[in-house]
Amino acid sequence: MPKVTIDGHTIEVPDGTTILQAARKIVEQPDYTGVSIAPPAMCFYTKLKTSGGYCRTCIVKVSKGSEKDPRPMPKPVASCRTTVTDGMEVQNITSPELLEARKGVVEFLLINHPLDCPICDQAGECDLQNLGYEHGLAKTRYDFKRRTFDKIDIGPYIKLHMTRCILCYRCVKVADQITDERVHGVLNRGDVSEISTYIEKVITNDFSGNVIDVCPVGALTDRTFRFKSRVWFTKPLDAHRACTKCSGKVALWMKGNDVLRVTTRKNKWGETEEWICNECRFEKKEVKDWVVEGPRHIERHSVISANHYENLSQLKLDINKQQKQLAGKQ
Repeated sequence: MPKVTIDGHTIEVPDGTTILQAARKIVEQPDYTGVSIAPPAMCFYTKLKTSGGYCRTCIVKVSKGSEKDPRPMPKPVASCRTTVTDGMEVQNITSPELLEARKGVVEFLLINHPLDCPICDQAGECDLQNLGYEHGLAKTRYDFKRRTFDKIDIGPYIKLHMTRCILCYRCVKVADQITDERVHGVLNRGDVSEISTYIEKVITNDFSGNVIDVCPVGALTDRTFRFKSRVWFTKPLDAHRACTKCSGKVALWMKGNDVLRVTTRKNKWGETEEWICNECRFEKKEVKDWVVEGPRHIERHSVISANHYENLSQLKLDINKQQKQLAGKQ
């Protein structure tokens, strides 16, 4: 198995492993401490085949190609599409030139993406918001007219705000790979490309809601949750139910005793662990519909964690209160 060194950390990985996957394996090691060396990813998604290679935010500098050919690669490469070779040495956060290149990539992504974070439902859990904070410029150098689109409803549950879209193709691949049939895709080419549906078609298949969870920005949002609350005012809980269509394992986003939204459970890379059906996502909005397992852990750097929802003693009191209320209604 090849050995690769990323920002001074060496790991042995199976053949065919990409640089991005190797970096994530390093960070996931129990004894790893310090700043994450895993490159950011806006289009790559582990569960979606052929994803990656679109956004270029995961670029890295390969300072040594391999033991057999130690020459560096002449330009930054997409870590989600580049497999490791034995003896490869990679720089991510330790290369000033690479960080400057990533800064340029983020600037391109923000050319058309509106800075409407204060009113966007994705605010607080948006990958592009994080990238903009870390690598963005104080002002844009773009002088041309930005492209804009009208908001449209694609089905009863999903709102498409194409102006925010960065064309990562995740939603298209979800529809291709986990739903019965795909009725939306990318129309046109170049700077007029857009996500849209066929004429008079709407997204109605039973797993369509998963396109909301994979969207890294606020282009696809849950119509049942829009403008109800900022995400950092909610308390995420792990819960499950017996469902014949999916695993039934979800995250409930609570405000008081109300379930404001239901989403898939995501891992530390922001990727869905198991897909869920629309019935679980949109139709089960009562606590009594679920078996609550406990608070969902959110990374400490997230604004969601500022709510201190993991206070177990208070959570137990809240759950006991809910159970007593439900028992009194029966």
